[in-house]
Amino acid sequence: MKEYIVWQVLDQKINWFYLDQGEYLDLIADDSGILRSQTFPGLWLAATELLAGNMQRVLAILQVGLQSNEHTVFVQTLAA
Repeated sequence: MKEYIVWQVLDQKINWFYLDQGEYLDLIADDSGILRSQTFPGLWLAATELLAGNMQRVLAILQVGLQSNEHTVFVQTLAA
C-alpha cells in the first residue's frame, strides 16, 4: 500500500501517510492546507474543511485537483 489516510475522529485529526523507501511518512499539507496524493496526482483533500464538515469546500478542492494538468497527465498514462 503506497498511501493511506487515518481519520482520528475523537482527536479531530486527519493524517495521510505515504510510503518512502520502506517507511511510512506523514504527508504535509501545502500552504493552502491541502493534502495532495503523491501516488494519484490530482487527488487533493482539504482536511481542515473535512473536519469542519464543509463538504462543499472539500468537493470543490477535489474538483480543482481532478481538473489539474498533473491529473490529466496521470490519466493519460493509465490509458496508454
